[in-house]
Parts: sequence; C-alpha cells; structure tokens
Amino acid sequence: MGPSLDLSLISSWLLICAKQGPKAGVGLATVVIAFVFSTYYSVLMAWALYYLFNSFGTTLPWTSCNNTWNDVGNCSSGFQGNITHMQSASQQFFDHRLLEKTNGISEAGGIRWELFGLLMVTWVIVYFCIFKGVQSTGKVVYFTATFPYFILFALLINNVQLPGAKNGILYFVTPVWSKLFEVKVWVNAAAQVFNSIGIGFGSMVTMASYNKFNNNIVRDALIVTVTNTFTSILAGFVIFSAIGYMSHIHNLPVDNIATDGPGLVFVVYPEVLSTMPAFQLWAVLFFFMLLLLGLDSQFATAEVAVTFIKDEFGPQVMRLMKREELLTLVVCIVYLLLGIPHITQGGIYVFQLMDQYAAVVSLMFLAFFEVAAVCWVFGVSRISLMIERMLGKAPNIYFLLCWRFFSPVLVLCILISSIAQHSSTKYENFTYPLWAELVGVGIALVSIVWIPLGAIQEIYNNKGSLLQRLKTASTPTIDLDAEDWLPEKQNLDNPASETLLTSVA
Repeated sequence: MGPSLDLSLISSWLLICAKQGPKAGVGLATVVIAFVFSTYYSVLMAWALYYLFNSFGTTLPWTSCNNTWNDVGNCSSGFQGNITHMQSASQQFFDHRLLEKTNGISEAGGIRWELFGLLMVTWVIVYFCIFKGVQSTGKVVYFTATFPYFILFALLINNVQLPGAKNGILYFVTPVWSKLFEVKVWVNAAAQVFNSIGIGFGSMVTMASYNKFNNNIVRDALIVTVTNTFTSILAGFVIFSAIGYMSHIHNLPVDNIATDGPGLVFVVYPEVLSTMPAFQLWAVLFFFMLLLLGLDSQFATAEVAVTFIKDEFGPQVMRLMKREELLTLVVCIVYLLLGIPHITQGGIYVFQLMDQYAAVVSLMFLAFFEVAAVCWVFGVSRISLMIERMLGKAPNIYFLLCWRFFSPVLVLCILISSIAQHSSTKYENFTYPLWAELVGVGIALVSIVWIPLGAIQEIYNNKGSLLQRLKTASTPTIDLDAEDWLPEKQNLDNPASETLLTSVA
C-alpha cells in the first residue's frame, strides 16, 4: 500500500477504502499504537545503556553479593535456577540497583534519575538519527541493522565452544509437541513476529511510501521475512548455547535457567557473560548490540508519528514551527515525558502492563482489522491490479490465497483465542489488581477505539437507509479500473490525498 500510493498511514487507508470511514480509523489506530509502543519501548534502550556503562569496570557489578543494594541473606553469587528461594546476584542487580523495584504497581516510588538521564540520551540519539527524515534514517540504518550480525556471529562462535552449549542448543531446537496445542504459545509467537517485523505499527507502510513506484515489493517482502526468521533462529542459538553453558557449570536443567520477558536479557544473559573468558569484551558487545537493535525499531515507530503529523497537518504545523527538525524535536520530547512512568521505582509494573495490553491485545485487534480492510474491503482484485501496475506482472496464486483466506482467518483465530483464554497479568510473583487490569484495558482501547469511531462517523455522514449507509461505508472510493483515477477526479476531499502518485494511472 505504501509504495503504490506514495502516502503514509492515514492517507493510504483513506484512499484505499473510504473518505473518513472505518478504514481511516484503522490508519489512525495504527499511528496511536505506534506512539504508545514508542513511549515504553525506549525504556529498554535506557536499560541497555545502563548495563553497557556498567560493563567497562574491572569487574561486572552483577556478579557479587557484596554491594549496598544486595540482600545478602537472600543472595547467591551463582545462578540458582527457579528451584530455590535464593536470588542470583544478577537478579538483585536488576531489581534493586537498576529498577529499585517496589512491591507492586500501587507503589510508584520516586523517579530513577539515572534512568531518566539515560532515557534522555536515548531520545537524543533517536532525534539526531531521524531529524532529517528518511535521508538521515536510511544512512544510520546501514550500520544499526548490519553491525549486530557481526556481534551475533562472534557470540555464537564463542558460545558453541563452551561446555554444555550443545545441551542448550538441543533444548532450543527440540520441539515440545504438547506446547503446540496451547493457544498462548501461538499468541505470543504472533506478537513476536508482529513486533520484530513491525506489522501493525505502520512503520513498514511509512518507510515503503518513500520507495519508487516500480520498486519490487515482492522481493522486499521476501527479504524482510526471511531475514527476520534467520535472525530469530540465529539469536536463539546464541542465547540457548549460553544457557546450556550455564546449566552445565551450575549443574541445573536447562529449563530451570531459561526464562522469558526482560529477565532473559537483563538477568540470565548478564550472568552468563560474567562467567565467560574476556567477559568485559562480550558484555560491552552484547549490550551495544541490544542498543542498536532497539534504535532500529525506535527509528521506525518514531518516524510514524512524525510522518503522520507532516502529512495530515503539514501546513498548520509548519506555520507554527517553521522547520521540520523542530517538529521532530517536539515529538521526541513528548515521547521522553511519556516514558517517565516507566522509570519510576514501580515502573517495571507499568512497563509489563503496557507490554501486555499494547503489544499483544491491541496489536491482535489492529492486525485483524488491517487485514480485513485491505483483503476483504479494498479487495484482492484491486491489490493484484496495483501490484501488476507496479511490477508488470500479477501476483501468483499463493499470494491471492493468503490475502483472500489464510491471513485474515489465521489472525482472526489468534484474536478470538487470545480473548477466550486471557488471564490476569502477572510480573514474577505479583498479580495485578483489578484496577490495574482495567487501566490495561484502557491502554488497549486508546488505539482500538478509533476503529469503531471511524466506522460510526462514516455511517453517520452517509445518506440513505442504514443498509445503504453500511454498503457505502464499506465500498472503496477509488476505481482502479478508471482511465483517470486521480483523487481530484474522484471527489476525495481530504487534502492529504492530493499527493497520490499520478504514475499509477
């Protein structure tokens, strides 16, 4: 959609389907979820910076129980797995030094000023990478997207030589067939794919809108998906070879060490790094890699908000701010301020709540309505025609079947299953109270609500009976078969739509 229409999110959805309707609501919902995602995702980079700066000492601070933040009576200098009440030194460093964690979400505590400073550094880096738009972002991404692979391969070569690495790799590649029948596994897998590729956040559409009209999007889509799959498998080998090494030196089963969430990256792996030869080198490289990976994602999602504002409110905003760089600065400052709740002493509970409802629940809803709008409302025939005009040949039967049946039905099944089996949010041993769950629902609704609101607005603005209004609202306003289908010829009154590429005709 992006390269064929040469527009960002709202404009693309507007032109594909209806002037103001439910599909424009999908576009706005995508911008909102990208905005919400950026407010807490940047905190991960602040954590990575904290660990990176602490990796330059002669010893790593998460290896010892003799620090002021340690609960000495409950601390173990070695990893104890999940079969004991003892905490590892790395766990206490994460809880008591990095987070200064409170007992629950009801105890917000004070702001962690060290983390606030690092969060500010994070957004300064992001600003200077995107303030010139796609021109500056494109140059930076050459480094941030490729250098992590050198670190991953270096870590893998080092890890596979460690004792016990084979057991960890076997644990990673050996399927547990019973898990395949658990809906939660598929929901988490889908959320992981959506997050890693950027599906649902609008970053792909925004970046693709800068491509040439006849750019080979089929090739690009295959490159993105294959590269993402390869990277995930490579990272799995790196992580689990190290976990196998940990299980060997502590004489514990691999599944007693493997964990999920931020604990894997900021608790388990730092403990692994501390036991390796040349641990300072590997620690610095690992956390520098995390920073680069985080910046890559942050560039794209932050650019969504900036591009949306420029496309939809460009003349008004430019009269006020004069320069696009100033607009980008204001957006980054807003992101920084909205990230403050996550860097309080109780911020980890806010972070986990946001991650559960914004990156899983909202994303599943949004993904379904995006797929439904494009495949069922805009129509597979129109998509095929657009691609044929871009590439000179029609898409094959595989893509047609995926667009018409497999993708919408699969996402719908995952969505329904995730709702039916939704359970209370937890972080470690803390179960969130009802009021916090309701806040989480509100977080999800912040993005989802624009879809029904857009639909209601379109139905209300149309004329005729309710059935006629519904039919009009779900009918695309662009006739791609017309000899001249420019926006001004088809009465699309949204100013942003006027930039539609005339070369499509």
